[in-house]
Amino acid sequence: MNYNEILEKARGMVGPYCKACPVCNGRACGNAMPGPGSKIPGNVSARNYDKWQEIFVNMDTICPNASADTSFELFGRSFAAPIFIAPLGALSMHYGELHNDISYNRILVPAAAGYGVCALTGDGVDPEVLKNAAKDMAAVGGVGIPTIKPWNKEFVFEKLDILNKLGIFAVAMDIDGAGLPFLKAMNPNAGSKSVEELKEIISYADMPFIIKGIMTPEGALKAVAAGAKGIVVSNHGGRVQGCTPSTAEVLPAIAEAVSGAVKIFVDGGIRSGVDVYKALALGADAVLVGRPVVPFIYAEGEEGFKVYMDRITGELRDTMTMCGTPSLKDISRDNIYIAK
Repeated sequence: MNYNEILEKARGMVGPYCKACPVCNGRACGNAMPGPGSKIPGNVSARNYDKWQEIFVNMDTICPNASADTSFELFGRSFAAPIFIAPLGALSMHYGELHNDISYNRILVPAAAGYGVCALTGDGVDPEVLKNAAKDMAAVGGVGIPTIKPWNKEFVFEKLDILNKLGIFAVAMDIDGAGLPFLKAMNPNAGSKSVEELKEIISYADMPFIIKGIMTPEGALKAVAAGAKGIVVSNHGGRVQGCTPSTAEVLPAIAEAVSGAVKIFVDGGIRSGVDVYKALALGADAVLVGRPVVPFIYAEGEEGFKVYMDRITGELRDTMTMCGTPSLKDISRDNIYIAK
């Protein structure tokens, strides 16, 4: 099946909130589900998508005729493209009962590793989600990045014990989930973390640590001070806080502030290989794409994932060719035009 055929099939398999739209722009699902909706006014995902569309690429084909190379290195490991899969949770609630978080990750993790990229997986009140995801990653050489909620320190350490033992490639914490009700109910220290608390947590991990949910230069510098090796520019804490700027708007200042001290991912509204190119031009090292992947896995499993990745990676490769930038390191701010 091709891309459009799989997406059409998915419309009869996902729901009730996701509509498997031709473009996942956060409008059809409104504020009915986390991330795209957020709190009132429920415009976080729509703004993310819209702001990427205000950035254009500068064509330049007077250049050596070289094949585009999308390969990307992270923490000493090579990947086929700078396109990783964002963590998601509550799959059965938002996308339909065909999958829960565990069964979805069981398809996603090896599919991503097999393609040559990497999946981030979610966390939640069921501890079996992270445990099973870690086992799935261990089965493919540890390739994967479990994302831990900002639980209290003791619970985070329990989760890190599992990952340390299995030799998982890297770990993340979605600090932007700090306002979730089940974290507020924990005692002690669940939710927001000080730099000193993060230092202690990061030092406990045997693998590179990524902090997800950075939206200001100041936040990025705090993550660097805490010892993070990577950050994710993301406002998907928008599920508990509405009316935030888009990730495209804040990315340049964050990239300038950290000046290469950490790897930068950006998440939110990236829906094509052209968008990936724009993100790299604004200072990201790589991107995360989450929600658009779901219908393809629901409809066709690992094959659906491959079809999706072939499309977005192919679009990135084509854009690199048309803009005269045959490798990722060639992409810079000079390759884009931002509408006034």
